[in-house]
Amino acid sequence: MSSSSAPSGPESGLRRGRLGTVHLVFFTVAASAPLTVLGGGVTTMYAVSGNVGAALSYLLLAAVLGVFAVGYAAMSRFVSNAGAFYSYIANGLGRAGGVSGSFIALASYNAIQIGLYGLFGAVLGDFMATKFGVERQWWVWALVGLVVVAVLGVLQVDLNATVLAVLLLLECLAVVIFDAVSFGNPAGGSISLAGLDPGNLFAAGLGAVFALGIACFTGFESGAIYSEEVRDPRRTVARATYVAVAFTGAFYALSAWALTVVTGPENAQAASVEAGPGVVFGTLAEHAGSTVADVANLLFITSVLAALLSFHNGVARYLFALGRERVLPSFLSQTGVRTGAPVAGSLTQTLLALGIVLAFVLADRDPVLDLFTWLSGVSAVGVVLLMTLTSASVVGFFRRRPQVGVSAWQRLVAPASATVLLLAVLAVLLVNFDALLAPGNPAYLAWVLPGVTLVAALVGLGWGLLLRRTRPAVYEAVGRGAVDSSPAEEPDLALTR
Repeated sequence: MSSSSAPSGPESGLRRGRLGTVHLVFFTVAASAPLTVLGGGVTTMYAVSGNVGAALSYLLLAAVLGVFAVGYAAMSRFVSNAGAFYSYIANGLGRAGGVSGSFIALASYNAIQIGLYGLFGAVLGDFMATKFGVERQWWVWALVGLVVVAVLGVLQVDLNATVLAVLLLLECLAVVIFDAVSFGNPAGGSISLAGLDPGNLFAAGLGAVFALGIACFTGFESGAIYSEEVRDPRRTVARATYVAVAFTGAFYALSAWALTVVTGPENAQAASVEAGPGVVFGTLAEHAGSTVADVANLLFITSVLAALLSFHNGVARYLFALGRERVLPSFLSQTGVRTGAPVAGSLTQTLLALGIVLAFVLADRDPVLDLFTWLSGVSAVGVVLLMTLTSASVVGFFRRRPQVGVSAWQRLVAPASATVLLLAVLAVLLVNFDALLAPGNPAYLAWVLPGVTLVAALVGLGWGLLLRRTRPAVYEAVGRGAVDSSPAEEPDLALTR
């Protein structure tokens, strides 16, 4: 694949105008991976917490994220940058803060993307061994997935969106079938509302529920990463974010409730502990036939692949944005001549993923209990911290621009409220981080893994301050993005400090 040489200034080589709202919704919802959430996240939530009302937590978390989306969407009208949170924080809290945010983002999204290779290798390996008698080590299948993602990552972004659209529609159909057969075959002969009872949610295991629940939403906020490639950056990011929050929150809640209906609320934990994802596929096999269950199992695998591709695209664009502004080496800003894809960023992310996967292989660590679980926890902490900082940056951004025609709800009330709410979620996540770890994992991981985010934040902040002192021209360009064609609604909204 040919690629352009690194540009001499902070200009964008991404192909503009390829994506609409529907494309962006596919990217954001595919990153959240509905079938992966049902088969992995929901069953783990019940198994770990034993909280019968856990389904309701998805609606509450969606409400918190909806409040976050108000300020996030308002600021997206004025800041269009593939660096997303990085540029938001830089424009709202200062350039050094923005660089710190970019390092948190790279640690968080790389973590979830690379961790998913462990899950992908395990589930694909089990499927191939069970159905076709082909037995290979999990890492063989993980490397197959890595090659597929690497190839798609350097192709046109609208082709990526088409692939994700097909996979997402199919996996959502599988979840809908599970929901339908669950409500059609309730345990005890009647549909129980226990899964949506607030009294059941606010009981034992609440902390674990929120800790695991917020991890299921990771990816909904990724729309701004593609803001330079959409047809209407002033509206598309906002629309896609609102749709993603509403859809995933309602869909997850319905499916989590359906699981308690088909097993019986009192049996949800025991069934999840015993069978894990098998609760879903066993239900489909029993009530919809083995063929449907096998297809759903295959879609579970492609669901993980879709999430891998979505997060890979996000990381590649973060690297592109940081390379373009010389915060990181400039070669990262190279894009494909014909495709406009961030080729250098894509290949860099692939090599990083390969190295970490091989490190876990050489250390003989479990692909799910270690690689997937550990890195998912790191990502959850980092993304919540990023959203908290972004909400605070919205307040700072509009405080310096009172002349902008944005309501008080959008510029102050909603983002300030979101900052407080997200801080509360972050505190719950940290206090209950051990709920994200499998039994038998060392206890010290409960503070070492969240510490990765803190280290990334401090290293990024230090690098930003060093740039201010040693490379002032680079520092001045932080958060500016593609200055040649900014989609901001006002010409004077560029970063001024």
